[in-house]
Amino acid sequence: MASLLPLLCLWVAVAHLAGARGETPPEPTGIAWGLQGRSLHPGQPSPALEDWEEASEWTSWFNVDHPGGDGDFESLAAIRFYYGPARVCQRPLGLEARTTDWRVHLNPTRGFWCLNREQPRGRRCSNYHVRFRCPLEVAWGAWGPWSPCSRSCGPGRRLRHRSCAGPAEDACPGRSLEAQKCVRPSCPGCSPDFCRCPDHILLGLVVTPSGRPLSGARVSLRARPGTVATSDAQGTFQVPGFCASNQANVSAQMDGFSVGVAQAQANGTNSAVVTIVLDKLRKPYLVKHPESRVREAGQNVTFCCKASGTPMPKKYLWFHNGTLLDRREHGYGAHLELRGLRPDQAGVYHCKAWNEAGAVRSGAAQLIVLAPGQPACDPRPREHLIKLPDDCSQPGSGPAYLDVGLCPDTRCPSSAGSSPRCGDPGSRCCSVRRLESREIHCSSYVLPVKVVAECGCQKCLPPRGLVRGRVVTADSGKPLRFARILLGQEPIGFTSYQGDFTIEVPPSTERLVVTFVDPSGEFMDTVRVLPFDPRGAGVYHEVKAMRKKAPVILDASQSHTIPLGDMEEAPLGELVLPPGSFRHADGKPYTGTVEARVTFVDPRDLTSAAAAPSDLRFVDSDGELAPLRTYGMFSVDLRAPGSTEQLHTGPLHTGPVAVRVAADQIHMAGHTEALKLWSLNPENGLWEEESGFKREGSSTARVRREERVFLVGNTEIRERRLFNLDVPGRRLGSHSPPHQNLELRKKLGVSNGGSISFVLGLFIEIKPRGLVVDVIGGSRLDPMKVRKGLLVASFQGKLWGWEQINNSHGVPSEANGPVYPWRSLRECQEAPVNASHFRFSRVEADKYEYNVVPFREGTPASWTGDLLSWWPNPQEFRACFLKVKIQGPQEYMVRAHNAGGSHPHTQGQLYGLRDARSVRDPERPGISAACVEFKCSGMLFDQRQVDRTLVTVTPQGSCRRVEVNGLLQDYLARHPPPVPSEDQAAFAMLAPLDPLGHNYGIYTVTDQSPRLAKEIAIGRCFDGSSDGFSREMKADAGTAITFQCREPPARPNLFQRLLESPASALGDIRREMGQAARPQSRATSSFSTQRGQ
Repeated sequence: MASLLPLLCLWVAVAHLAGARGETPPEPTGIAWGLQGRSLHPGQPSPALEDWEEASEWTSWFNVDHPGGDGDFESLAAIRFYYGPARVCQRPLGLEARTTDWRVHLNPTRGFWCLNREQPRGRRCSNYHVRFRCPLEVAWGAWGPWSPCSRSCGPGRRLRHRSCAGPAEDACPGRSLEAQKCVRPSCPGCSPDFCRCPDHILLGLVVTPSGRPLSGARVSLRARPGTVATSDAQGTFQVPGFCASNQANVSAQMDGFSVGVAQAQANGTNSAVVTIVLDKLRKPYLVKHPESRVREAGQNVTFCCKASGTPMPKKYLWFHNGTLLDRREHGYGAHLELRGLRPDQAGVYHCKAWNEAGAVRSGAAQLIVLAPGQPACDPRPREHLIKLPDDCSQPGSGPAYLDVGLCPDTRCPSSAGSSPRCGDPGSRCCSVRRLESREIHCSSYVLPVKVVAECGCQKCLPPRGLVRGRVVTADSGKPLRFARILLGQEPIGFTSYQGDFTIEVPPSTERLVVTFVDPSGEFMDTVRVLPFDPRGAGVYHEVKAMRKKAPVILDASQSHTIPLGDMEEAPLGELVLPPGSFRHADGKPYTGTVEARVTFVDPRDLTSAAAAPSDLRFVDSDGELAPLRTYGMFSVDLRAPGSTEQLHTGPLHTGPVAVRVAADQIHMAGHTEALKLWSLNPENGLWEEESGFKREGSSTARVRREERVFLVGNTEIRERRLFNLDVPGRRLGSHSPPHQNLELRKKLGVSNGGSISFVLGLFIEIKPRGLVVDVIGGSRLDPMKVRKGLLVASFQGKLWGWEQINNSHGVPSEANGPVYPWRSLRECQEAPVNASHFRFSRVEADKYEYNVVPFREGTPASWTGDLLSWWPNPQEFRACFLKVKIQGPQEYMVRAHNAGGSHPHTQGQLYGLRDARSVRDPERPGISAACVEFKCSGMLFDQRQVDRTLVTVTPQGSCRRVEVNGLLQDYLARHPPPVPSEDQAAFAMLAPLDPLGHNYGIYTVTDQSPRLAKEIAIGRCFDGSSDGFSREMKADAGTAITFQCREPPARPNLFQRLLESPASALGDIRREMGQAARPQSRATSSFSTQRGQ
């Protein structure tokens, strides 16, 4: 049945698209937009954010169809089906699509479609992305009706609710609940809160949300102090004398659970019933953190903090620069509102939220209060140097730099500074207000450049943190296809056929917790806390999913012991399942056989490090994030044997089971007493304590040497499926450095003989002056340094407890690197290419990028609107690369000169230069290839007319063009005008408008992050495919142009020339010195440090 799901999804999608194909739209064709209730002329740009009459915003870009067959169809129904109905509002105001001059159809209520049959001869529809304009509704709805009075007689209260129509409940000021007193007729013979009827009885039941009965719960009534009843083994209780007509609230409480309250309901003339649901206590976690703000003195500001947990936190405290603010003075709750700001109120604010299980601390928010007349944005730009091409520097000097100016990435006071809302919709930032053109005279050409002349406060570009990546299996590296993606507990989509995923980070997110669920059930649920750039730059991750262990068949009536760890050494511990411990989700006993899969992530096995879940963090008693030191993790999956569907509505549960850890596997001082059992909360990615461990008693005074001593902890296997054997570490305080210099030696308390010391092996792939670009143990290594013959690295995170160690008592065997014992030096030297190793990459002279309009790709807010901008649209970035194959004995620099080609305002003007060094093919000696970036063709900043970029590719050396990709040559011939190509030392073309693929030697990726788009495109270019990724150059796959380069003949040295022909040699020397002196006399001494003249 599970295997039919992709086919069913495909059938539904085809049905949606067929509906769009089968109808002839009554609306006129458009170019790049569609509006509801508004009309525009073709070629007119889409309205800006501030041009809309009502508050609204654009959605993210969608793409559900690829061109082929009849055309490209981006129907609204299909978009809602694939992306979820909540991604697009019910009544979009407008639609926008990336298109050129093709004939297309678009309607905000139906979507976008392009038909091949309507295009001019020789043209076919492109692959389009669309987005919709949705209104922002932040007003309260009408109050609902009053609820019935809480009491049948005497005083009570009634409630009514209203809902916020905005994107979040806290977007509307005020409360969503209102209470009112109500007085019913007095109760004869009753106290104000309780009536006693001798012949009546209350029958109750205490259960968990899944229906499992709870025994030992203490039941109480408001009017009767103390405990009136206790639930039995079936979770039931009785309260005699409780009047059947009395609709009183009955409460129950139990250790480890939150207090539950329910109202009794009459079940007959003499009896009443009540069911009380108790949720397990869970520490609070932050859903919304306060955000930094800039205000002028006298304005108002509102900080918002929202936490979740069980029970929901109701107590909030706010701190200013670490000092608790007086609640009575400020009257705060989850929101802190400061009115009439003073300069002394500037500083750092944070909140803390409490519930019965503990506390949690929010991130810090910076408040800047500007004095009257103090400018928020200095109009004078700061210094920002860019490197000029090598042929623009003075002869004999180093590289030349030019100051192009920089506006600080700071916020300005909002025009809505007095709004009580949590958001800051009118936010403004310090950005470029005016550019000036300059010219730099190089050796044989003039280099244009635009520099920042003035900064000012303007509307901020909305930062959109983007996370992209790929999910692969840890054992085989194959993609995890169509895995369900959960953001917290909310499903947001699926991975692609190649395992790829894209996640847009919600605003004000501090921890991005993502879960990948394998549809086949063969792999563990992969929970990751993915780092992201809150400024808007994209981040790429490779996520590894760990395969579940082979199932074992258990008899539910027998006791079973399952080892934890399957290495050659003794297991770290064992899971003990007593007889009769299996339960259905509703608490009913389960009999029969059980298929059990217990998968253990063993820290002694370095190959499993990349598949370890979460980031090993927990919230301590003060609400601070603190690290854990793991001794191992295990996942438990219980189901009926031979079935692919888990029983009932979920997997099998168990009653109390024992987890036994071998004491001889723990060597670090204090860890035996501090070891605890934890379970992972997939909603926030934090580990929560389940139980501690106690040393197992022995019947004899002394334990024999061959007997193992165990530490025993207890837990129940319920909703949580992933457990951890950890020791709490020190808190990650604000004064602790984010990176620590640690020797690459590893200490683990998991081997006989005490601590373990490793030596870094010799198998390291090194290129000069490198940075580590691969990872170890799932964490990135920062630049390496050499100290006394040892490699010292900055290691981020403590997933496996890397520390500096000076003594060594035992060395275990390691498999496949990258760290080898000293005695295994020969194995390290003779390791195969596919063994784990550190990889270094040369960062100097590998590539060079120059933009006429400066732009920092790591800071999307630095984008400046100009016709010569390399990236014309700050909301999406399209990266294009051309693969150049070179036949030659060495590596060569290849330059791409990018200028305006067909746009009347930019024709012949330079956009930028790109230099890339070719990379040798490890399997083809004498062959290398370069992935050279060029400016994609398409709409420019004005969004009025496309420009086909004139791209000229030239290898720097004695090279000649010998071959051009046949498909690319045919495409350029069918899309005039052609570019003359008499120069055999270069290749020129008008870049295609269509996103061609590897068959043409062109690689195009569109993304909301420029760095991410380029990284993915380069990976595909190296691999020579349209959907693959490689870090090793495959020079023969997917190339566009081939050059043949030869080394110039060796020139005799000066001494040899003087011996053979003195007169000729002296003449050459005089001529060369004269040529070098002339440009040097024209150079200015301030050329390298001042702005271009």
